[in-house]
Amino acid sequence: MDDFKGDVDKESCSKSINETVNGSHQFTIKGYSLAKGMGAGRCIPSDVFNVGGYDWAIYFYPDGKNPEDSSMYVSVFIALASEGTDVRALFELTLVDQSGKGKHKVHSHFDRALESGPYSLKYRGSMW
Repeated sequence: MDDFKGDVDKESCSKSINETVNGSHQFTIKGYSLAKGMGAGRCIPSDVFNVGGYDWAIYFYPDGKNPEDSSMYVSVFIALASEGTDVRALFELTLVDQSGKGKHKVHSHFDRALESGPYSLKYRGSMW
């Protein structure tokens, strides 16, 4: 106990690094009018793409994901395609009207960060 030095100052530090990565993916569906009518629950998947070290995919359902969506709606999902837990993401999905009528649709979740933070995709295959 003679070696105890009560007056020794000890320093420590810690660091938390939160990284934000921006990326984009353009998924073009040629022949959309031919895909309409393929049935609810049937999708057209994008190629897998990488943003922030994670693989992602977009799933487009021309007649909606569920039967109750009927043929009045389309459904679009972004999905985590790689292994990961609690992957947080903010995203914007834009449907571009290629008919020339300018009826584009934008669905953004960047504003969500101010309210309750990014979406958390819990596991591979999680969709929003």
